[in-house]
Amino acid sequence: MTLFFDILTIVIPVFLVIALGYGLRRAALIDHQFLFQTNRLVYFVALPLLLFYEIGRADFVANFNPALVAGSSLAIALGFVLSYGYAAVRGYPPAVRGAFSQGAFRGNLAYVGLAIVFNAYGSEGLTRAGILMGFLVPVLNFFAILALLLPHRGTGGEHGARFWLRQLLLNPLILASFAGIAWSFLHLPMPVILERTLRITTGMSLPLALLAIGGGFTLDRLRGDLVRAFLATGIKLVWLPLLASAILLLFGVRGEELAIGVLFAGTPAATATYIMAHQMKGDAELAGAIVMLSTLFSALTYTLTLYILRSSGL
Repeated sequence: MTLFFDILTIVIPVFLVIALGYGLRRAALIDHQFLFQTNRLVYFVALPLLLFYEIGRADFVANFNPALVAGSSLAIALGFVLSYGYAAVRGYPPAVRGAFSQGAFRGNLAYVGLAIVFNAYGSEGLTRAGILMGFLVPVLNFFAILALLLPHRGTGGEHGARFWLRQLLLNPLILASFAGIAWSFLHLPMPVILERTLRITTGMSLPLALLAIGGGFTLDRLRGDLVRAFLATGIKLVWLPLLASAILLLFGVRGEELAIGVLFAGTPAATATYIMAHQMKGDAELAGAIVMLSTLFSALTYTLTLYILRSSGL
């Protein structure tokens, strides 16, 4: 029973902050314009600074595990192949196929994943998760774009090589992660003024990210084919973490790093799946429903996952 309550102290605070964001929006204390600006602030400034700070001041060699990166990347690739293959075999329309597949493997690592890992494993876990995320975000972006473009191949799509490169290379989270990795790898000193400035500014990153998720939560997005949405949610929250745990164990990943890999695999679908579905001829209603359902049910699946991990000594 003590273990169960310990897990609740990890999971519940994260989702209470999300609920606070929802409550503030319902009470009209924040509005759409505030959420739009907050999302931009988090995505382009707050989270990049957090990643650079946590990774840059860490010992890269001690915190980088190539087996964890390779195993997590393979889990994402297999998640794409299996979900897209299933949608193709079932004969889903092109727009549905892309949204279904993307929602089944693309998780919200930055907003939810980092918050859960930080609550569970502290600053050390956050540093390892940040390094891992730096390598996984390009992988997620690549397969997300692939999932949305493949159904429309041969139809004269608008997105060429320049779009692909911009999505993969100019992502602020990728740039910040690799800047932090370079800083850490080269053992560059972090001046006291810079270190204290970053410590203050990065404190707003995760709270703002969670408030933005809650503020943007709306049941109006629960439209479209809810059977497919539930199916994609089940793949994302249950089958992908199980697949990731099997692969990581096969790759020899153990301890806290195994736990981080599994927690990252179990993140709810990223809000970006809804945005990209809009931009790239995907079924935006289905994508929005997957985001909403997976966010709701991730409170339960995270509780169960952490219970299993802690029962196993992780």
